[in-house]
Amino acid sequence: MRPADLNRLTVQESADRYVELVRARTSTGALSPATAELYARDVATFAELAGPGRVLDDLSGEDVDAILLAFARKPDGRRARPEPGGPARPPAPAAQPGQSPSSQARFRRSVSALFKHAALAGWVQLNPMTAATVTARERGGLRPERRALTREQAQGLIGAARALGEAGGAPPPAPGERGRKRRDQRTELRDALIVLLLSTVGPRVSELVRANVEDFFTNDGVRYWRIFGKGGRTRDVPLPGDVARMLEVYLTRGRQESADKALLLSWRGRRLARGDVQAVIDRVQRQVDPERRRSVTPHGLRHTTATHLLADAVDMDAVRRVLGHSDLATLGRYRDELPGELEVAMRAHPLLRGRAAPADDDPADGGPAA
Repeated sequence: MRPADLNRLTVQESADRYVELVRARTSTGALSPATAELYARDVATFAELAGPGRVLDDLSGEDVDAILLAFARKPDGRRARPEPGGPARPPAPAAQPGQSPSSQARFRRSVSALFKHAALAGWVQLNPMTAATVTARERGGLRPERRALTREQAQGLIGAARALGEAGGAPPPAPGERGRKRRDQRTELRDALIVLLLSTVGPRVSELVRANVEDFFTNDGVRYWRIFGKGGRTRDVPLPGDVARMLEVYLTRGRQESADKALLLSWRGRRLARGDVQAVIDRVQRQVDPERRRSVTPHGLRHTTATHLLADAVDMDAVRRVLGHSDLATLGRYRDELPGELEVAMRAHPLLRGRAAPADDDPADGGPAA
């Protein structure tokens, strides 16, 4: 229940009141005018990204995460300075970098300070920063603390990829048939294969787009992928059955004829670029139930593979070999904590499996007590 004294201010009203308070602190010497203006600018940007008319108390941790990441991607306008004596010319989109790591960290501190004051002033019932997962790192700026998808989210994404593959595996249209794409325009099977490989094998995105058709081979009835990784190292990874079947369908029905030996081709018949992979994931994600959907990067799917293989007690060295690491210690960076995993691990303790307690040993039933 919301407390009676909660003041449901809009984001813009909260920002205006907070900026007024911050600027007032310069008169006491608590803040320098330059620092106060930095806070004011960050809070104004926060209000713009959050939506000025929204109620501040309605923002959740997920909303804050989205705002922080949107700021990180926001072009840095200070780098688009006009030439002396000439008109302002914004740089080309490809030349517009996002915010620097230091600016991202400062923006997060500004937003955190705003919500800390809002909680004390009664503008929010709970501080959403406590539920935000995007943190400021020493290198690389803001990024989600948790990269791996939960089991439900990963299964939702894989299910959407399977459904997409089934739709893409339909026979090609007959000559003159309308309303359906030509084979060279259909990418459903390719997109499904990309998501399945990333979610279950966890390759680096560079390894995925570098893959050639000839890198996939069969040995004793098992389909393998020879992955050419970092440092010139290779590893042969067996594909799960569902992924191997999707690969076969893609090679026979989905991959267009091309002189390029790349496994993954654009609709123009060229090797897929690294930047195209994120667009594929986002396209498949739109088919996932919103309750099981969470945005994820190709590297986040690599984290997902490592996290769930290790959570199911797969041998650590086997996971290391799947991911292509030379050192077991590196796995620690790819393994995310799962909700409730400690409880599950202790319930399934390996030293206590296979022993059912006899009913007459229950002291409540009059049996012998320890």
